[in-house]
Amino acid sequence: MSASLHTVPLHRTAAPGWVLRAIVSGHLVLIVGQPVFAGVYLSGAYDGLRWHATGADVVTSFALLQLIVAVVVRVRLRLTWPALASLALLVAESVQYYAGRHGELWLHLPLGVMTIAALVVLFIAVWRAPLSTPPGVARA
Repeated sequence: MSASLHTVPLHRTAAPGWVLRAIVSGHLVLIVGQPVFAGVYLSGAYDGLRWHATGADVVTSFALLQLIVAVVVRVRLRLTWPALASLALLVAESVQYYAGRHGELWLHLPLGVMTIAALVVLFIAVWRAPLSTPPGVARA
């Protein structure tokens, strides 16, 4: 019996899963920089606010890219939870972005903490187990 070169063993992470892992990892690195830049600003270096604002643009763009990759994972690997988690993060980061731009610090700060915590949990989830087609699910 010969195995096809196009099959993915169920115990291994497929290529879309590796791309998702890379994007989530980069997203986490970028978002952790945000409180650092805010702290630089609050320490009296006013360039920190510009860095924080630029970082917000980059982090939010990464959230959108992550959602796109997670949708590919949904289509190719039949895993829904990464797309749902990525959508929730994009919504949270969009509200976070809006609150920061409009000076709503009562929302911006706690939502920032929750968003970083959620991304850490997602990071652990995508690296903890293989991202492949679930057993019993036929690939198209």
